[in-house]
Amino acid sequence: MILKKNINKALYLFLFSHLLLWTLIPSFSNTNLPLDTIEALAWGSNLDWGFNKHPPFSAFATELFYSIFGSNDWSYYLLSQIFVVTSFLFVWKFSNEIFEDKIYSLLSVLILSGIYFFNFTTPEFNVNISQLPFWALCVYFFYKGINLNKKIDWIFFGIFSALGFLSKYLFIYLLAAFFIYFIFNFKKFKKIIPNYLLSIAISLILLIPHFFWLFQNNFITIFYGLNRTGLTEFNILNNFTNPFIFLIKQIIILIPFFIMFLTIIKKFKFKFNIKNKKTLFLISINLIPFFLILATSIITGAKLKTMWMTPFYLFAGVLFLEVFKKNIDLKKLKRFYYLFLFFFIISPSVYLGVSIIDKTKRTDYPGKEISRLVQNKWDDNFINDIKIVIGDEWSAGNLSYHLNSRPSWSISLKGKTSSITDDQGVIYVGNPKVLKKLCPGVFGEIKPVGYCMIGRKR
Repeated sequence: MILKKNINKALYLFLFSHLLLWTLIPSFSNTNLPLDTIEALAWGSNLDWGFNKHPPFSAFATELFYSIFGSNDWSYYLLSQIFVVTSFLFVWKFSNEIFEDKIYSLLSVLILSGIYFFNFTTPEFNVNISQLPFWALCVYFFYKGINLNKKIDWIFFGIFSALGFLSKYLFIYLLAAFFIYFIFNFKKFKKIIPNYLLSIAISLILLIPHFFWLFQNNFITIFYGLNRTGLTEFNILNNFTNPFIFLIKQIIILIPFFIMFLTIIKKFKFKFNIKNKKTLFLISINLIPFFLILATSIITGAKLKTMWMTPFYLFAGVLFLEVFKKNIDLKKLKRFYYLFLFFFIISPSVYLGVSIIDKTKRTDYPGKEISRLVQNKWDDNFINDIKIVIGDEWSAGNLSYHLNSRPSWSISLKGKTSSITDDQGVIYVGNPKVLKKLCPGVFGEIKPVGYCMIGRKR
């Protein structure tokens, strides 16, 4: 059993091991970066305050790493784990505010290894991973804000709220939970109102550029989200089947978490104390976002993607450990640690095995080799560098990432052709049959995609 004096060391060992393991394994097993990471890099090559699918923070993060590490795949697996481990660290810091005994704080972090979202899916840096640290940071600073009412905590809360929203719009469900909790405790929080309003003002100021971009681009990201949920195709059955399927998937995903939790429980019973402000806060941040998104599906018939729930369970361990604390037998911790080690080892092992055996995944795409062939054909025909690639985020995005000239990516050149100068080489990526007929430059094909190259001829 981990001694109390070694709890901090155990935590940092876990964080370091998680970061190292989930950086090295995909770096070794994958030929190419995952789809969402390539997509974020494509957006990052042509930075804006929003993109056709999502707000911009994931693109900002990947572009920062590209400016430091270039096209080294391992660095983007590292980026993803930095976000994951940071969220774990602030779950730990928050749980220290809840528990007097640090062993419970450690358990609240280790138990997250039983949740699929915090291990197997983490190598793919995307908007869901991007939310994780800001979700944890917002919970931490909001809790400190309502208890200490220090201006600095509310300022940080405002900043991280904006960054979370700029990662993905679903972050609004957590912010709504905070607001509901605040309203229900309005009498107790009257002195806090000015600082809470300050945090909201800070968030809105930081979000102004993105809101301006949204207006300029006809709310394209919002309509993309609506299309993804299937709301454009109304069917009354969806209001029943989609929430039911969503619930079943959540139960299945949480089974390992519950198995780990049950190993340290003496009796599965609890006495809910409605006056316990810690418990009420934990219920608010865990259950309100969950029920709000479930209600969205029930009311609208929206089809909820499983991966959208990635940040929603960050504090599930803290909630269960607090509610059932009197029924936890710390003498059974050895069984918990064995189970934790099992999940900690089995998940990356399965990931490695699948990567080695299954060679049909996106991460087996020969993006670097295709880019080399495209570059060779370009060099044979043109004297200028490739500056722009046009096409979908995957095929064209891989070119943007792998080519040495780091061309900027765009989904299309509609309304942008006047800004292209003579020395800017352009490659269109798309349907080979269409491009071959329309291409005014040099055409090439690497199945299933065609490449139309336009530059200054030799």
